[in-house]
Amino acid sequence: METRILLVLSLSAVLLFSGFCSAVPPNDSSMKNEDLDEDLSFLKEDDEESYLDNHSASYPKYPTDEGYEDFDEMYSDQESYSQPEFDEKDVIVLKDENFTDFLEKNRYVMVEFYAPWCGHCLALAPEYAAAATELKGVAALAKVDASEEKELAQKYYVQGFPTLYFFIDGVHKLYPGQRTKDAIVTWVKKKTGPSVYNITTTEDAERILNIEDKLVLAFLDSLVGPESNELSAASKGEDDVSFYQTASPDVAKLFHLDPKVKRPALVLLKKEAEKLSHYDGQFTNSSIVEFVVDNKLPLVTTFTRESAPLIFESPIKKQLLLFATSNSSEKLIPTFQEAAKIFKGKLIVVYIEMDNEDVGGQVSDFFGVTGDGPHLLAYNGNDDGKKYIFDGEVTLDRIKAFAEDFLEDKLKPFYKSDPIPEANDGNVKIVVGKNFDEIVLDESKDVLLEIYAPWCGHCLELEPIYNKLAKHLRSIDSIVLAKMDGTTNEHPRAKVDGFPTLLFFPAGNKSSDPTTVETDRTEEGLYKFIKKHASIPFKLQKPTGTPKSGSADASGSEKSSSEDLKDEL
Repeated sequence: METRILLVLSLSAVLLFSGFCSAVPPNDSSMKNEDLDEDLSFLKEDDEESYLDNHSASYPKYPTDEGYEDFDEMYSDQESYSQPEFDEKDVIVLKDENFTDFLEKNRYVMVEFYAPWCGHCLALAPEYAAAATELKGVAALAKVDASEEKELAQKYYVQGFPTLYFFIDGVHKLYPGQRTKDAIVTWVKKKTGPSVYNITTTEDAERILNIEDKLVLAFLDSLVGPESNELSAASKGEDDVSFYQTASPDVAKLFHLDPKVKRPALVLLKKEAEKLSHYDGQFTNSSIVEFVVDNKLPLVTTFTRESAPLIFESPIKKQLLLFATSNSSEKLIPTFQEAAKIFKGKLIVVYIEMDNEDVGGQVSDFFGVTGDGPHLLAYNGNDDGKKYIFDGEVTLDRIKAFAEDFLEDKLKPFYKSDPIPEANDGNVKIVVGKNFDEIVLDESKDVLLEIYAPWCGHCLELEPIYNKLAKHLRSIDSIVLAKMDGTTNEHPRAKVDGFPTLLFFPAGNKSSDPTTVETDRTEEGLYKFIKKHASIPFKLQKPTGTPKSGSADASGSEKSSSEDLKDEL
């Protein structure tokens, strides 16, 4: 599946592009009566093709895996995807009226929130149906049409399609895995079956050591009881680490535990540079989970589609990102591994191979990294999105100092920007990161800013509408219509949830957060929004020389008195 990795690389969604579609913005029903009474009929002239469906294209969050795509791709997928025949007899259809009752009667339930028009949902359907059949008797697989059951989708904060939740006794968590039958079946069986496996023989131990890339082993006095229960509780939240327990000293020895060690003892093994991590804390659920989270990733995690979910779903949000080519990375990785040991539990250290054709270029573009590198960036993660650039020779001491300043919030964030345009006298002003303050935060202007993406189909649909409105408003000195490419420009005041995002910055109040424009994306809808929210009152006079039919006499004369001119666009 093609992933169009653009910009918001918040390392918590890497390579997991979600076909996000925002809720339909409500009509601005609170508009003043006098505005609603305006004769704006001519705004609709030549506008039959300009209506924009009120869904935003997704705003990707750092490259992610194949599960998520932008909203525009959903439509293209629907046109190109030919759905095979399949049987959904074991997929339960849930609606608002039976949802709660079904969850109460079934302990394990996976629920897919989908939309009929979503291409990714269509692609998932046969896989999901096959998984439902294979898991029959283990867990129930159900689906909810979110386009119909809007309140139910809103209740569970569904923001993209498809969204899959797994419910255990009514408590849900997001399914993070691949959208294939085998992946779903494997994941659900782990959640519903035993989460900790016993090892009683050295033969079993040797087999497990050969096949597992990452595991936890607890050395206990007994395979049942309070300590085993704590281990089991800790294992429930870890999808990517296998948990084992043993009471055999011979087995423990194979896992690099001293057979005479005081029990309970626990070790985490990885087939990585750091192969062994011994646990020395209290043998409790929460403490074991914290230990596993801090140690389960490699010292330096190479960014791939497979590792992306582990990086972004980690409770450790702050990251050090090394950008380097494959040729130069061999010399740098050992230094970063040493740095990772120092900041274990505080930072995740990630290596992005810049010349990797699959993800390297996409991730580099998102962060504005160019050239062969090496480059070092600090990144706050998805929730914040701020990034900080390291400048200087890449040595362990300098990396350590940079990371310490990052953790202590002493660094100045970096924001991407295109060059300031040489000419900017069009009806729609071009905003980049470097001229954002000058144009958008001008206290003397009411500014409507569109943040768009060049690949976004909805942005392309909005463009003629936006240009037409700007042309009508060009004579109003206090109003500025502007646009900014959100894939190559950033600003701390330009928060984007989807493309296109429309933000209104009222004059004289630029220190406050802008107003998100939620109205019909038509000339009339946008005009009414500006009219209502503008700090500086204005009156738009219809241009002379373009009378409507019947508005002038036979000689073409019109009343020119301003009191006779309606405030209309």
